[in-house]
Amino acid sequence: MLSVRLPKELEEKINMLSEQENSTKSDLVKKALEKYINEKEKQSQPYDLGKELFGKYGSGEGNLSVRYKQEVRKKIDEKTSY
Repeated sequence: MLSVRLPKELEEKINMLSEQENSTKSDLVKKALEKYINEKEKQSQPYDLGKELFGKYGSGEGNLSVRYKQEVRKKIDEKTSY
């Protein structure tokens, strides 16, 4: 059980909305809290926190690890082949 004190304006808005939607005030507050908590949970996921940065600074070349290995092998071969 939870009791909450609300400002008069907010309580009036909830009363009006509950009448319009033919719902209880408790149901409206539950739905609002669920929506708020779900949004917060989505925001706190690591992917969501950084998704606008992923790939932003990439080279656009998908073969860098392969090329790197080839370059290292080439340098080793140059040093050992005299």
